Amino acid sequence: MAMVQLFTGMNISASGLRAMRLKQNLIASNIANAETTRTPDGGPYKRQMALLEADAREIQPRLVIADPSMVGRTTNSRHMAIPSDLFLVQKDGVGSGVQVQRIAEDQSPPRLVFDPSHPDANAEGYVAYPNVNVVQEMVDLISTTRAYEANTTAMGSAKAMLTKALELV
Repeated sequence: MAMVQLFTGMNISASGLRAMRLKQNLIASNIANAETTRTPDGGPYKRQMALLEADAREIQPRLVIADPSMVGRTTNSRHMAIPSDLFLVQKDGVGSGVQVQRIAEDQSPPRLVFDPSHPDANAEGYVAYPNVNVVQEMVDLISTTRAYEANTTAMGSAKAMLTKALELV
């Protein structure tokens, strides 16, 4: 077994930690700018969100099964010859984590509030406030924090298993 394979679980958790930390930072920025009506680009602040995707190195299990080098071998007619849904053969790189595809701006329209005394009010007296719903951002923050904690726990478990394996050697 290659030494790098010992740390696969930790690497997956580390990629999750990076992604969740970025999401937390974006959520904090959204909440901090929930009342920002004027930005350097003009107009109100636009909600930011991270779009995540599976790491590009990840291989789909169905593609792995189609690879001739991954076909199961058998020495007995009762043994499984080809991997099934219950037995997915995996190659290096499968389950390699998550990455941020990009940071996108929410394209939903701004929230219009009637306040003719506001310096950013339009001719009709409406002010365009950011498309940020603070309650939804707090829910997203709790969810993201839980995902961060889950990755921390998984990393701790992987560390404990590696430590125990070293004690056995």
